[in-house]
Amino acid sequence: MKRIYLSLVFLVAVSLHYGLTGAAAAVAAPFFFSTGNPDGRMATGSRPASAGQTAIESADDFVLTLPSSITGASFAGLLTGGATPSSIGEVIVKIYRVFPNDSTNPASGNVPTRVNSPSDVLFGSRDSTSGTLHFTASIVTPGFTAANSVLNGISKLPNQITTSGEGPVSGVEVLFNVTFNSPFFLPADHYFFVPQVQVTGGEFFWLSAPKPIAAPGTPFTPDLQSWIRNANLSPDWIRIGTDIVGGVPAPTFNAAFSLSGDSLFKLWLPVILRP
Repeated sequence: MKRIYLSLVFLVAVSLHYGLTGAAAAVAAPFFFSTGNPDGRMATGSRPASAGQTAIESADDFVLTLPSSITGASFAGLLTGGATPSSIGEVIVKIYRVFPNDSTNPASGNVPTRVNSPSDVLFGSRDSTSGTLHFTASIVTPGFTAANSVLNGISKLPNQITTSGEGPVSGVEVLFNVTFNSPFFLPADHYFFVPQVQVTGGEFFWLSAPKPIAAPGTPFTPDLQSWIRNANLSPDWIRIGTDIVGGVPAPTFNAAFSLSGDSLFKLWLPVILRP
């Protein structure tokens, strides 16, 4: 790979030096991003609507500096109530852009702010029910406890209050590995990643990751904090650390996930024009 890269750079340098015309060639390079391993600080609900349960979406951000094809993802979660990987039903992965993209602006005013939140409307989604994604779920730690959680304490103004969270939650730590049978083709932009997991007889909580991102994660700027919403709050979102947990200073959280695929870029190759 290194020799190919140097050869392409050499061709570009020759083109610039001699003023040669060129043709664009598409080049792909492997892409990988990770927020790192779970840190045990926070666990947030994220599930599709089902019988007796309203939808909840938890979101954390990533940046693409080049157009990319996202073919895979992983995320770490907690299964509670005695649930195991065999209790998992539908898995959904959604991609949102950053507000005010794909949103009504100005927003409703039902939350303290929408600055740096996910947009109102999703940019794209894949799900196991339609066959656009395939997933495996494997137990990492049979007994795992997150120090704090958010599931039911999601409210909007004028009754929105900081709750300090809903306290510790314990269960089985599970790693989800996802393959997108229909890849996400995303332009360079700032995005939010949202996994939702339907569980029978328990709950799925998405586990937090260090903020700022630490090894083996992939630091980037700006690294926004995690947001959440339920069906009652939608289309607005609220900050998990700043608005729900609160405190002085309020904590901020990332969520544990990774993405893989290919970054795509154009390279101009020289074409010598002869009289």
